[in-house]
Amino acid sequence: MKTHRLVITVTAINLGLLLFLLPQIKLTAAPTAASVVRAQAIELVDERGQIRAQLNVESNGEVVFRLRDAKGTIRVKLGASEDGSGLLLLNESTEPGVHILAKRTGTSLTLTGKGGRQRAIRP
Repeated sequence: MKTHRLVITVTAINLGLLLFLLPQIKLTAAPTAASVVRAQAIELVDERGQIRAQLNVESNGEVVFRLRDAKGTIRVKLGASEDGSGLLLLNESTEPGVHILAKRTGTSLTLTGKGGRQRAIRP
């Protein structure tokens, strides 16, 4: 009989604790994302730790975004400065394939084909 009474007492205490603690438990959803991330540079790396993308401010004030292939070779470069902006798409031999500039001095689109042949468009 003493064991039966002890089990009932412990169960009652546990139930009381549960009823007391349950309202205090906050259900957490996924953590909220920060509304602003501040950094002087951002690097995206692959599973081997190799840099695949960089976003940074150069010493001359230009903001540059670079995308790299699996070997670390820059394939895309996007830049912005007080003078304007530019986009550079590099081919397999890291030669400019597409070069777009929008600067104070003018805008241009240069396409480079096989053998280095270029076609430039300037309004």
